[in-house]
Amino acid sequence: MKKALFILLAFALILVPIVACAADPEPAPPPDTGTGEAPAATPAPADDDDEEPAPPAGDLDNVTLRLWGGEMCQDLLRSQADAFIAHVADRVNLTIEVGVESEETLRDTILTDPPAAADVFAFADDQINDLYRAGVLQENVMNAAEVRAANTAGSVASASVGDSLMAWPLSPGNGYFLLYNSDYFTPEDVLSWDRMLEVAAEAGAMVSMELPSGWWNISFFRGAGFDAWEDDDGSSMININGPGGTDVLQGMLDIAGHPAFISLGGGEIGGAIEDGSVIAAVNGQWNVPAFSEIWGDSIATTKLPTFTVAGNQVQMGGVIGSTLIGVNVHSEWAGWAMMLADWLTNTNSQIERFHVRGMGPSNLAAATALADALQDDLAASAFAAQAPFSWSILPGGSFWGPMETLGEIIVQGNPEGHDLQYLLDSTVEAITG
Repeated sequence: MKKALFILLAFALILVPIVACAADPEPAPPPDTGTGEAPAATPAPADDDDEEPAPPAGDLDNVTLRLWGGEMCQDLLRSQADAFIAHVADRVNLTIEVGVESEETLRDTILTDPPAAADVFAFADDQINDLYRAGVLQENVMNAAEVRAANTAGSVASASVGDSLMAWPLSPGNGYFLLYNSDYFTPEDVLSWDRMLEVAAEAGAMVSMELPSGWWNISFFRGAGFDAWEDDDGSSMININGPGGTDVLQGMLDIAGHPAFISLGGGEIGGAIEDGSVIAAVNGQWNVPAFSEIWGDSIATTKLPTFTVAGNQVQMGGVIGSTLIGVNVHSEWAGWAMMLADWLTNTNSQIERFHVRGMGPSNLAAATALADALQDDLAASAFAAQAPFSWSILPGGSFWGPMETLGEIIVQGNPEGHDLQYLLDSTVEAITG
């Protein structure tokens, strides 16, 4: 029972019921057109029996797919791509080119020239609406029902637009929590920003969080009841300039102005952990292996801390989402691309991804198989602790720039001395237009 509850917390992420675990069948390959060519994707007929056709007669097609993923996942993706090539070798002469593209920046890269982008790619779920509206994503018309049944309800929701499954769920690890060095902090010390900064200052070290980013800094506002979202017409909405918003902003300025605080981005935090200048950081699952290598048995994780708002302690409310695998609608080989996407996200691949990269599965059968390991996993336990205070964020494209600017002003300590209400009003106006 404890394992079942833990899986529900750590991988459903939002408190919704999970569907029954289904088998993880191999999807049928693209139907034979008579030439061996995988056809362009079209909705499957209602009476499709999902039976595999015989391998095409004669020479096999030469198919090349491009696959994009994060830099730290390149070896894993190469291995899984090679396994897929071997799996379909009797049906197609397949080449898969694996390239680097961060899940966080995929949207910006692919929208510059969608037809020139990769056939299959990993991306963060907060980008799905923009990619959908741009007509980039190929709907799963191959085995959508099976994918829905095999994954957590939360991850399926993040891969969907309306009733359409527009991507394949991969991992619910797209979120953040607190990592700290237990040589310096007790579990009680890390409950609040005030105490953490005090302890770090006494140790001559610092606590870090990236503030010039809406994905990170919205957590302060969410804790106090504010939020950002996308309206029905696709426009970005945000209410951080409502009553009490200036108290949140002042709390953020107090943290940023503390001598034991430093705002570091993804490319900077590793060096600061290694040289010992940072002993705690708000960060994510992707850095747990690197932090563990440096801090060893002293690494610990927990939910985000509270911070002071108008004299009261307020729990930060973070962001939890999913990493998804998408298929480019412009792919010449959309059928084979969908099969690759399904292979990369199936039960065995998600189990391998956990063992190699430490990223928890969205797949229910994989979560069951990994139950013991997940119970002891630093990231999974932190996600479970933070889950009641976090949810996905889909605010629209105009949200990010103004929130980055606001974060920069906070890091600099509001050097122009702007009225706090003016700062919030200006940010909201820039986001909502």
